[in-house]
Formats: sequence, structure tokens, C-alpha cells
Amino acid sequence: MNNSNPNLKTLLGGKNPQEVASQLLMNNTNPIFVNLIKMAQNGDTKGLENFARNLLKGQGRNYDEEFSQFMSNFK
Repeated sequence: MNNSNPNLKTLLGGKNPQEVASQLLMNNTNPIFVNLIKMAQNGDTKGLENFARNLLKGQGRNYDEEFSQFMSNFK
């Protein structure tokens, strides 16, 4: 972020981008999404993993294969 840009500072209301993004996410009224955000904020990685496993299973996909493929992008 370029701190010398007054328009961006005005747009963000003097807050940093992370604060703005967090507020936008927390203002979401979808109960599933709100629960996911709370799990992430609380460090509930098992809960997030279980959600992802169930979501992928419902789509006929395998979590372990998908996660392995995702992680291979960072090697």
C-alpha cells in the first residue's frame, strides 16, 4: 500500500487493509461463512479441515488428493 495516496487512506477510513477486510468478512450474514471465520480466528484448524473434507466429499472429490495437489504449488 502506498501511504502517500490520500484517496486510498480516505477510502479505508484511516484503517489498514487487514482491518477493513476483517470487518467486511464479519459483516457477512451467511451463518456458515460466519462460523468459518470464527473457526479461523480461534485457530480451529481441525474444524476448518472437517468443513473442507465434507464440502469436497459432497462434490465427489478427495480432500487428501486435492490438498496434496494444492501444496505441490508451493514446492
